[in-house]
Amino acid sequence: MAGHAFRWAFLGALAVALAACAGGKEPEPVPNIPPTNYKQEIIDAMIKLLPDATNVRGAFVTEPFLSVAPGGRDQRYIVCVRYNGRDANRQYMGSTDRVGTFFGGRLNQLVEAGNEQCAKAAFKPFPELEKLCQAKTCD
Repeated sequence: MAGHAFRWAFLGALAVALAACAGGKEPEPVPNIPPTNYKQEIIDAMIKLLPDATNVRGAFVTEPFLSVAPGGRDQRYIVCVRYNGRDANRQYMGSTDRVGTFFGGRLNQLVEAGNEQCAKAAFKPFPELEKLCQAKTCD
């Protein structure tokens, strides 16, 4: 009788331990969810990235499209961004292309584009980036 009680107690403890291990894992994210708020995420990243994020000129962006991510081998949603931003001395730096990579529908990185990464991209005007003032008076 004591052996039965011990066996049931052991099996119960084992079941609880296994359930605790299994329940703690988060499900794997789905990597290729189309980004829905990509323009705002790019603007938020540019505010942190540029020394002077005001008065950006010549801003263009592509729609998100599936492609091999920079430095990777898996397909991800990416966008190309082209802009002419100012440096810390408020001088325009010239046109720059960047590639934004998305994972799970969220911007994962925004890096300088390689020579050919955005060469054939279908850019559209990105006036939201040009109008960015960061609660300052744009001049």
